[in-house]
Amino acid sequence: MIVDPKGYIVTNRHVVEKADRVRVRLQDDPPGVQHDAKVIGTDNETDLAVIKIEMSKPLPSAKLGNSDSMQVGDWVLAIGSPFGLNATVTAGIVSYKGRNIVPGRQFQSFIQTDAAINPGNSGGPLVNMAGEIIGINTAILTETSSYAGVGFALPSNTVAQVYNQLIGPDHRVSRGSIGVEFTAQQNPAIARVYGVQGGVTISNVVAGSPAEQAGLKVGDTITAVDGKEVKDGDALVSDIASRKPNSKAKLSYIRNGKKQDTTVTIADRSKLFAARLGEDQEGNDQTQPAPSKFGASVRSLTPDMADRLGVPAGKGVVVQDVKPGSFAEDIGL
Repeated sequence: MIVDPKGYIVTNRHVVEKADRVRVRLQDDPPGVQHDAKVIGTDNETDLAVIKIEMSKPLPSAKLGNSDSMQVGDWVLAIGSPFGLNATVTAGIVSYKGRNIVPGRQFQSFIQTDAAINPGNSGGPLVNMAGEIIGINTAILTETSSYAGVGFALPSNTVAQVYNQLIGPDHRVSRGSIGVEFTAQQNPAIARVYGVQGGVTISNVVAGSPAEQAGLKVGDTITAVDGKEVKDGDALVSDIASRKPNSKAKLSYIRNGKKQDTTVTIADRSKLFAARLGEDQEGNDQTQPAPSKFGASVRSLTPDMADRLGVPAGKGVVVQDVKPGSFAEDIGL
């Protein structure tokens, strides 16, 4: 869908990632007319991509609505080209909010809908009754590869955050991190005494991370960020990830029954993770990955790396890179 009169278009990453050439056909184009598009940037975490077409005049563009304002039961329309049938519109309701369907993808919190979504709908808009975009149709859950009443759209508020970064000078999405791993808060005494309904308990603190520098330790229960209560781990990750690297955040936590506060400096999530894997601050590997005919580059799991990752030493390798369209990618590496 076109989101800027200058020709910027938002779609799904999986729609364009394996393409050698991307072309766009507009609704009012004569038969056979297509426009070459440039891929501006992609984000693997959310499966979003921004492309751009050059036009001689401003284009009509869609308006992004506030996906947080949608409620379960609200009517929505899904627009797309299922099976090549252009400009198909289907109707349904919001069935669920905040659905996570891919393990390990912390930034894919979907709007679930029963509006019919089929192959060809990917990257198309999910709109409310005011005609505002409240989601990007991304996936379906089915055993037949066709519509089964369960579709998923990435919320427009997430789309806006990713889009604004992808069209920036770096054409990449930067997410914040403080370098902790955690479990759900399980201590009913803490909830009872401090009136905390959520919170997350730290199970690991990354060496040299902002969390360690701020004095956080394993066993601390984080209860709030800048005064806003932390309901669960997903809420904490989402909050921290939305913050710019080098910005400050006040964390409230409980240690040994005592409520305390500390200030952390947010780190760049990708660089912090790269440092754990033994890469330099620019994300460059300091050891040479071994090439593979299957499309994956791997390197040995060193004892130091195993210790930092919290996995057993002496066995396995670390996947450094996966070539798009390769066998390695097809099997899910």
